[in-house]
Amino acid sequence: MARHPLHSNVVHQSAGAQDTSRYGDLPEIAFEEYTLENGLHVILHQDRSTPIVAVGVMYHVGSKNDEPHRRGFAHFFEHLLFEGSKHIGRGEFSRHVERAGGQLNANTSCDRTYYYELLPSNQLALGLWLESERMLHARVDQKGVDTQREVVKEEWRQNYQNRPYGSILPEVLRRAYSDHPYQWPVIGHMEDLAAAGEEDYRAFYERYYVPNNAVLVVAGDLDPKGTMDLVHRYFGSIPRGATVAHPPMPFATIDGEVRDVVLDQIELPAVVHAYRIPPATDAGFPAVDLVSRALSAGNSARLQRALKDRHGLAVQVGAFTLPFEQGGIAVLFAIANAGVAPDVLGRAMDEEVDRVRQETISPGEMDRVRAQLKTASVMELTRVAGIAHQLATAHTLMGGASWVRDDLRRSLVVSAEDVRAAAGSWFDPTRRVVLHYLPNSTARS
Repeated sequence: MARHPLHSNVVHQSAGAQDTSRYGDLPEIAFEEYTLENGLHVILHQDRSTPIVAVGVMYHVGSKNDEPHRRGFAHFFEHLLFEGSKHIGRGEFSRHVERAGGQLNANTSCDRTYYYELLPSNQLALGLWLESERMLHARVDQKGVDTQREVVKEEWRQNYQNRPYGSILPEVLRRAYSDHPYQWPVIGHMEDLAAAGEEDYRAFYERYYVPNNAVLVVAGDLDPKGTMDLVHRYFGSIPRGATVAHPPMPFATIDGEVRDVVLDQIELPAVVHAYRIPPATDAGFPAVDLVSRALSAGNSARLQRALKDRHGLAVQVGAFTLPFEQGGIAVLFAIANAGVAPDVLGRAMDEEVDRVRQETISPGEMDRVRAQLKTASVMELTRVAGIAHQLATAHTLMGGASWVRDDLRRSLVVSAEDVRAAAGSWFDPTRRVVLHYLPNSTARS
């Protein structure tokens, strides 16, 4: 079948404008990209070192696209679309991959949904056929909805309801994003899923699961021309859908300090501090991410040394950033040692954040957090599955697949002064969410 891409190019990684040679060799990811007439974007990365190929499709739909009365639809489809299709029997989707010696999975975030198969390279056509069936002929019916609704309910119970501290992220989000659909968790709310009918699920599928709202990435042991012939065979005739708009929501920081108490089935109190941060595409995001790493990444990080080692105030500490498409969030948390009051623990956390806000961290500490960042990035980019995921994410959320080329480099050139400035701008104690998690028994005492 003839190929009719609207455009194509080959992109190779280059050293970039700033010197990062002191950090050793950085991954070189070459790729080709095409756009089919129906709007499906296709990215190919060739790596013939092992006879494996990864096939991934990312749809630009996440929990922020859920309607306020249908919270959880995007995540629900992550489960529902393994039910089968017009040409794949119910429950047979996974069996096709397993019989071929492969693996498959899917995941959903606030901003996108990603499906992938990892297969022997001689099974590439199988992976493409399966994903084309998911895009065009997915089985969206009441039987599948009823089955997967029970699966999602059990996931909610395991990960949120019955897990100590499991509600931290939902409790943070609903206070930090009162003006934005990021306010509900990706898994949504079970009452919304129960209230929806088959026609609601069908409408969601027809709106978002269209080629012009997706990117297909194939990475691994492949021949580019032969792969594109297969892509056209399986995806070229799928009709373009209506244009999916993704208008940016107004970005605003948290208005003042929001404090609250959450009672949970826990033995030890916990303190959670959450700060709104810029989108991952923002020039200042790498410095914000390094603030979190300086505070909690590894046994020598600041919160670890101060709260656990020196003062014995906490049994566990951590920090992470969630780089949402329209403005993310940074979360710091600590689980108190026996007998330690949340106020005492919170003040100790603030002392460490204040030091990063007011003092330039040392060259040795900067080298440590940069090395941690590089290790994590290189590990992801040495696997074809990781490369496929990164290319899909870069195209969908970062403005283009070439982001993979520059992401690590822009973090490695962040200076200690950049980190101090980012902490001062974004880790502001007057604009944050503070939660004290207390044992349920506290309410009775």
